[in-house]
Formats: sequence, C-alpha cells, structure tokens
Amino acid sequence: MQTLVLPTYEDVLIAARRIEGQAHKTPVLTSRTVNREWGAEVFFKCENFQRMGAFKFRGAFNALSAFDATQRKHGVVAFSSGNHAQGIALSARLLGIPATIVMPHDAPAAKVAATREYGATIISYDRYTEDREAIGRELAERQGLTLIPPYDHPDILAGQATAAKELFEEVGALDALFVCLGGGGLLSGSALATRALAPGCRLYGVEPEAGNDGQQSLRAGTIVKIDTPKTIADGAQTQYLGNYTFAIIKRDVDDILTASDGQLIQAMRFFAERMKMVVEPTGCLGFAAARAMASQLKGQRVGVIISGGNIDLHRYAQLLAE
Repeated sequence: MQTLVLPTYEDVLIAARRIEGQAHKTPVLTSRTVNREWGAEVFFKCENFQRMGAFKFRGAFNALSAFDATQRKHGVVAFSSGNHAQGIALSARLLGIPATIVMPHDAPAAKVAATREYGATIISYDRYTEDREAIGRELAERQGLTLIPPYDHPDILAGQATAAKELFEEVGALDALFVCLGGGGLLSGSALATRALAPGCRLYGVEPEAGNDGQQSLRAGTIVKIDTPKTIADGAQTQYLGNYTFAIIKRDVDDILTASDGQLIQAMRFFAERMKMVVEPTGCLGFAAARAMASQLKGQRVGVIISGGNIDLHRYAQLLAE
C-alpha cells in the first residue's frame, strides 16, 4: 500500500506564489446585523467574488501551473458538477492547455455554459448511474491527458488553502472557522492554513444534511461512502472524501456539522437581502451551520468561508421564492 505524502503549509506558500496576480484576493466582509444578533465578530471570506465565481480557481490554477511541457501539450481532463470544471477550464485557457471536462447532464446550466465559453470540451454523464472517475481515467489513458480530480490532489488542496491563508492574514486569529465540505479540498486546505496561522482556532466542516458522508467518516475514523445525495447544494453532492483530504481532516478538523436545504435557502435569502450578494447553496453551508449554533459563539471572533456564487438565475429566483 502506497504511503500518502501529505502536503504541508510550505506547499500552501508555493501555491500562493503561483496564483499571485491570477487569482483575486477576495474581500472579507462583515455584517452589523449578524454581529449584533450573535454578539460576535463574524468575518465572511467571499470567494463568490473569486475569478470564475468560486474558490476552485485557486486550486485549479495551482495544479495546472505545475504541469511540465509534455503535460501542457497533451492537455488536462477533470470531472466536476461545475465549479472545478470552470476553474480548470479558465486556468487551462490562461495557460494554453487543452481541457476536457466530464460534467453531469443535470449540472447547472450557468456552470455548463461558462465551462464551454472558457474553451473546454465537455463530456456529459449521468451522475446517478455512471462513474465519473472511471470516465475521466479512461479518457486520460486513451488520449494521454493528465487527470486532475476536484479535490483529492495535493496541488488542488494547497491552492484552496490560500483562501483561509488570506483570511487569517487580513483579520488575525479567529476562535472558530466554518468551511463548506464536499470532497474536502477546501476544508483540508483550510486546515493546513489554520493550524499554521491560528492553531487555537476551532475548525468546522459543514456538509448537506442529506449527504453527511464526511461527518460519518470522521466519527468512524475511516472513509464512509454513500449514494449520491439529493440536495440543492450541487457542489457538495459528493459520495465520499478523498484519501488526502480525509487524512488531513481526521488529523486537523474539530468537527463536521450539517445544514438542511431549508437552512441553505434562508442563508441565501439573508445574503441577498442584507449583504447584497448572490451566493450559491453550497456556498451557504458554513454560514447556515454557524447561524444554527450562534448562541455558542457569543463574544468570539468567527470566520466563514463563502465558497462560491455560481447558480442559474432562474433556479436562484425559484429557491428564494420558496
């Protein structure tokens, strides 16, 4: 059995240098309403304002920047429901690398359109009956492409870690940090930054209530696989954590919480009404869970990473009207 060599904070620093001048240093916003209601200081790291609308650009550009000449010539293949797809497609265009993306046929229309507009070739599949990883591996082997998964890759999670790094560098140490959880790239990356820059900070991952494989895995001490969850948080419809991401989560994360679809809609509505921001359902996971335990956060400094804002506007309007 191959021993995993886990990335370290040094890899995060390398990633930060690679993406400098390409990824946006996203704003950290506050809400007087939230601070007053919670009796806490809450800082929102707004990756919905990141290039292509989500944190995924960070990891994608970092990973593709590490390609050698042969890899760049042959191209990259990735599988994703949307944000990783867009991150890889845009990064590949910027770096002059051909990109093929495996996307579910029911992926949000806006994410599919953006991925195609960035110049990627899209291969569709059924997320409930087909194995996207198998499709990606077959394409990689047949066409000589380099497969970059959406989360279980050292360069991907080191790149995602730069969001938390920027947050701590801007606002200082925090008592608690809430991070959305799908496959674990953002959470495990945030863990590397958190333990290096704010070791006393409690770190929480938050996943959809209908898809709590990460929570089950942390409790069991081993990776638990589930059926594809049915949730509006399409960016977190993962079935299991990765080997790299779980190893770091198991070591460094304090707990994994869940949020219901109803709580996500409430959070979306709050962001729209009070903070004038479009946030996709997955991007609301951290805030929804923190909001549910606000009474326990009184008097504390709290961070929330908003992962993205990519959602079809018709679907967005439907959800807000519910």
